[in-house]
Amino acid sequence: MSHLEPESIDLLDVGGDILARGDEPTLRSPLADALALAACCQVNAPVRLLVAGPSLDGELLPADLSDMLGSVVHTFTASDAETISPVLEWHPSEATGVLAATARGARGTCEIRDAGLPVPLTDDSPTVHEVDLDDAVSRNQLARAIMATEHLDEAEAYSREICGYSEIDYERNKALWLKDQQPATLDPSAIWPQLDQFEAEARARGITHTTFRRITEALNLSGAQRDDLRRLLISNRPEQYDAPLWRIPIAAE
Repeated sequence: MSHLEPESIDLLDVGGDILARGDEPTLRSPLADALALAACCQVNAPVRLLVAGPSLDGELLPADLSDMLGSVVHTFTASDAETISPVLEWHPSEATGVLAATARGARGTCEIRDAGLPVPLTDDSPTVHEVDLDDAVSRNQLARAIMATEHLDEAEAYSREICGYSEIDYERNKALWLKDQQPATLDPSAIWPQLDQFEAEARARGITHTTFRRITEALNLSGAQRDDLRRLLISNRPEQYDAPLWRIPIAAE
């Protein structure tokens, strides 16, 4: 605010978990959203809170959001998605990637994250809703609690108290676990049968799309191998690349 001196702020959350109470069983990463919400409540400028792609991050169900979403202020289109497509080639943001795919017309069910969360891709997915900021703060227990904090350690402590965990703890533990794992070798001859098995199992679960992060972890590859895997898959099976997602074929192709 001091550096840019904007006249107003648009706080845009993809998925809508910024509207979480904190006790929802599907919630995975409330702290970053709560920090952003709390910060916007302490700046001297008008703030407009927007939610794009309701439920696309797999954290809150549509029923959790329905009573909070206001009017639709925009619906993303393929031309909107095109402006950020070069970024999504190198920055594997799952929620934003799924949003871009729905703007391009992708419909079905997408499996995301290491947990394989199923996310419905519907006609409502590319919409952007305005939300009342005061209502969001009243609902978000964690955002209210951390407004007086000065250090991340304090904010994490509130997250553990209110939500039962800190998402940063999860990342710390996962990093330690991955450090002790021996990732599989990116051997193309071994990748294809593993991918075929993953796709068959995903298809049986009703999945139509997935992210490259999900495939990477499902094949026991490391994050550093994701780009190589992505290039390998797209170059060999371009018909399954539903940018920036990977399409699960209806039957083996």
